[in-house]
Amino acid sequence: MGTEFDRSVWQGRTDPEINSDRWHQRIEPLTDQAIPGCALIGFASDAGVARNRGRVGAAEGPTAIRQALAPLAWHRHNPAYDAGTVHCQGDGLESAQQALAERLVPILDAGHLPIVLGGGHEVAYASWCGLASHLARAEPCPRVAIINLDAHFDLRDHAHVRSSGTPFSQIAEDCQSRGWPFHYACLGVSRSANTQALYERAATLNVMVREDRDMHFAALPALQRDLNAFIAACDHVYLTIDLDVLPAAEAPGVSAPSAHGVSITLLEPLIETVRDSGKLRLADLAELNPTFDLDRRTAKVAARLIHALTLNG
Repeated sequence: MGTEFDRSVWQGRTDPEINSDRWHQRIEPLTDQAIPGCALIGFASDAGVARNRGRVGAAEGPTAIRQALAPLAWHRHNPAYDAGTVHCQGDGLESAQQALAERLVPILDAGHLPIVLGGGHEVAYASWCGLASHLARAEPCPRVAIINLDAHFDLRDHAHVRSSGTPFSQIAEDCQSRGWPFHYACLGVSRSANTQALYERAATLNVMVREDRDMHFAALPALQRDLNAFIAACDHVYLTIDLDVLPAAEAPGVSAPSAHGVSITLLEPLIETVRDSGKLRLADLAELNPTFDLDRRTAKVAARLIHALTLNG
């Protein structure tokens, strides 16, 4: 079900100058004695994508992201760790999600910032379960801001089939069963890729929605203001990034490439807004499919976003 730290995927150039380290030189395996830092953990699954009739191949995403992150310049103050990878065997989605959730709890308990590398967006439900288990030990009713950068709501009915298209309806149900509020923002939504029923469900759940066509530079100050207000109403933040929120030219290697999308030049300042809130507890990236990744563009974008997310750590 799982593999440990693999040094062989962390390769890159070594420069002779002082203060010229790169990620591959600083990454270390996560141990029980590790001081708090960011902890990468892979979720090698595309069972949810297959159930959702998408392009399979996302199970290879964690390795591709690590390889793209390895040569990037190191600008962190705190350490970074690799906690290995949880592997989904065949169609065993639910058991893989449970395994990831269980792996995340001690990482969160130790004060690390986990960054989960997907894998299909079914990773979101596993990430949530790990975070919820961690928070439930100390708080009776935590307020968690769930921020999803995504072309899709992923609010489909999960009564019969759970997939990469259902994680946030599953999370909403879990919040209801716990008596917790459901605070969900979905930014980058494509109207052409989401049915009227999904828009109605989002309205019923009071989801904060921003469509891709409304996310441009002139709107950035308002987007940041709205995002800050959304975060201010909560105690914790869970950030999840579906790489299909990006335009297909920037992220061709995903399950469902976007015809419009939101450029990385706009996503980065929004991610920095989340990062700088001081409330971020967990993040994940989903849907990287190396099979279709022309010139490794999507992997490089994913690595860049992780770099931005952890820059001040």
